[in-house]
Amino acid sequence: MSHVAMNVSEDVGVASSRLVKPAGRVLVLLSAMVLSLSACESMKSTMDSMNFFGEDDKSASVSAEEDHADATADPRKHAVTRAGVEAINPEQAGSYMDQQEAMLREQLAGTGVTVTRVGETIILSMPGSKTFASGSSQVEATFFPVLNSVVVVLDEYSKTYVDIVGHTDSKGSKQYNQRLSEERAKSVAHYLESREVIAERVKAEGMGEADPIASNDTREGRATNRRVEIKLKPVT
Repeated sequence: MSHVAMNVSEDVGVASSRLVKPAGRVLVLLSAMVLSLSACESMKSTMDSMNFFGEDDKSASVSAEEDHADATADPRKHAVTRAGVEAINPEQAGSYMDQQEAMLREQLAGTGVTVTRVGETIILSMPGSKTFASGSSQVEATFFPVLNSVVVVLDEYSKTYVDIVGHTDSKGSKQYNQRLSEERAKSVAHYLESREVIAERVKAEGMGEADPIASNDTREGRATNRRVEIKLKPVT
């Protein structure tokens, strides 16, 4: 091979070698970048699955709070608000019930109905001897004026639930007493509704002889236990 040919060959070889080396470095760098990006994506997926950033925890916490609020809210709330009753700001509920209690005490003075306040709940206790005849679930006509006085307050303070609970003494069978207490509560509820108290506000139930407030061993105690209670709670 001539000297010129050898020089040309060497020059070409050197040039090729110089081109390959930079290209190889580029390929290595590109490969490293791809691997790095892949590793980042993998790490992000892993942290997301491990809830590393706590976003799911926040969502779960908010959801749990909402579920708790729904669980503690009166199930009638949606129906009541749809019927036109406005809810009370919880911070104003105490004052609202104070005013309602004062009006009830004024309206029911001398009627035999006792007015009791427990927290934000007002309890009206109506003696069974004045409200119903013995063994009957029909409201005595002589008691209508008293219920009308209650209706006046319920109209004025409409942002309340109206829970009506019937109670009996322990004489007779439990089944009979349970049924009688339910029927008496329903009779009072029907009367209030007939006086245009919004039906969605009202709930009637009977406790039978299960919740005495006096001894059933005496005539006086049994008379005390025979009662219908109207419990008023704020719609919040």
